[in-house]
Amino acid sequence: MDTLESGTLALPGARLYFEVRGRGPLLLLVPGGASDAEVFRGLAEELAARHRVVTYDPRGISRSSLDAAPTGPWIDTQAEDAVRLLDHVAPHGEHVRVFGSCAGGLTTLELLVRHPQRVRCAVVHEPPAVGLLPDAARHAAFFDEVYAIFRREGVPAALDRLRDLFGGRAAPPLPRAADNDAYFLSHVMLPSTRHVPDLTALAAVAGRIVMAGGRESRTYDVHRPAAELARRLGRQLVEFPGGHAGYAKHPASFARQLEQLLDDARPVVH
Repeated sequence: MDTLESGTLALPGARLYFEVRGRGPLLLLVPGGASDAEVFRGLAEELAARHRVVTYDPRGISRSSLDAAPTGPWIDTQAEDAVRLLDHVAPHGEHVRVFGSCAGGLTTLELLVRHPQRVRCAVVHEPPAVGLLPDAARHAAFFDEVYAIFRREGVPAALDRLRDLFGGRAAPPLPRAADNDAYFLSHVMLPSTRHVPDLTALAAVAGRIVMAGGRESRTYDVHRPAAELARRLGRQLVEFPGGHAGYAKHPASFARQLEQLLDDARPVVH
């Protein structure tokens, strides 16, 4: 499916690059980490047969340029960027289905809490909410160590240390428009892994949340926060094909399962 629309949206302090494909109910895909819209290209093309799919580069990532250095709480900025993008592509307040992975999963949860009238269903895939885990202090120290390695030794050494999240294996190479590793390590890794979702607020909208993880990553630390969030919200953890980035590695089978979940989503009640 060809891109029907692409553009750049002016936001406070940044310009956000986005793409829109397909026709049908609105579906927002939110990337995480160092990823941009390219990581969802295969998945978006599969989903565009039945949905109007919106993808974007988060601010500071790839084609979304910054007008000033990042300020303020990371999660606040990410959630407000997402709703401003929705207001731009759907100015009449259309309900949206949202899929977010990794740090994009945290953005998805915050978007639902802040703007529940807009979100019909939120599918949240392996968010790095390590602050919810019983060994949260160990994880905080780990990410502090990775950041220190980055500052001292550079990007390759820091990424090598991050292998522990994936059972000692290197994170899989993913499609992207530009190399964002340095920006991720500087501005995304610590704020996203230190963010703890508001469980009380999420409990009020838990019926619209699907917690998800990869079948191949179920034994890795990167998978554990999704399982913990599912437990605390009284939700079943849904397993998708592949691992942490299964949506990029298995877009067709991932899309089929995601579409089934979206079809089952209940209407938003005002």
